[in-house]
Amino acid sequence: MIEVSIICPVYNEEMYISRCIESMLVQDYGQKQMELILVDGGSEDGTLDRIEPYLKDHPAFIRLCYNKRRTAPYAMNIGIEQAKGAYIVRIDAHSVFPNNYVSTLVHYLTTLPNAYNVGASCITLPTNETATARAIATAMGHKFGMGTSTFRTEVVNKPTKVDTVPFGCWRKEMFAETGMFDTELTRNQDDEMNARIIRDGGDIYLIPNLTVTYYSRDGLEKTAAMFYQYGLYKPLVNKKAGCPATLRQFVPLFFLLGLTAGLPLCFLSKWVTAIYMICVMTYLLTATVIAIKNKNAMLIPVFPCIHLSYGWGYLTGIIKLIFNRPLTVTTNR
Repeated sequence: MIEVSIICPVYNEEMYISRCIESMLVQDYGQKQMELILVDGGSEDGTLDRIEPYLKDHPAFIRLCYNKRRTAPYAMNIGIEQAKGAYIVRIDAHSVFPNNYVSTLVHYLTTLPNAYNVGASCITLPTNETATARAIATAMGHKFGMGTSTFRTEVVNKPTKVDTVPFGCWRKEMFAETGMFDTELTRNQDDEMNARIIRDGGDIYLIPNLTVTYYSRDGLEKTAAMFYQYGLYKPLVNKKAGCPATLRQFVPLFFLLGLTAGLPLCFLSKWVTAIYMICVMTYLLTATVIAIKNKNAMLIPVFPCIHLSYGWGYLTGIIKLIFNRPLTVTTNR
């Protein structure tokens, strides 16, 4: 009898999908009690070729569904509708999971008081050993890069209530009450879902001593595009939720506005120029110190790449909301 349905949205994951599937095959929950539903959004690389042998070798465990709309919220909704289990676990193809991942999530979901969603901390590793890839991974796990995003920057030693967790584990029946994933949100659909959970009185927990290995993007262009999308959809999430979930999301926006608005103001006052230069130099000095500690000079451009891309996306999202313009990103990659 299937107890847990594991859902993995997939799109152009040729480099990552095998490691992800392998980590699901060794889960200690037991394959007979689980199913893995891969939902492909029209991959154009060798992803499906990588998946095919697993389908043949594990037909009772792995299923492949197709997502014509391509994006993650559609994939999740397709997977939930197809799911046979009482518990839903979302995973990401860029990640590798410990063999007690599913069993630990289900245990805490069913034992913690008022738990509606539980998840693990995320350890970010580089896709390859280039300086850029290593710097991106380091920045995504550093408080200077990610702020107070607990699941990215620390591993907790006790169940901790948070505003969001990566991926997630829910009772399937919850979606009948709270609703499915919002398909308008190509990015940040998990944040909006978690905002609904909290609004409805549910709790979200970060699980102690459980970590997921996430493989970051390997280049500045891909990283900038990802964080731009995160920023772009955040104002819409806030509108749907009725309020921002955290204050940290505004920091990259204010950083961008401070840089752009402060520069012309420098011509009006020496005091403004001094304050502007102190702020800029403090930022660059902080990035440089972190780069020296990690022996990777690429951290110096990676931090502003993340912050400015997110800030620019956030500003664009606000403008599009004001003028009722559609958000046009159509894939998660």
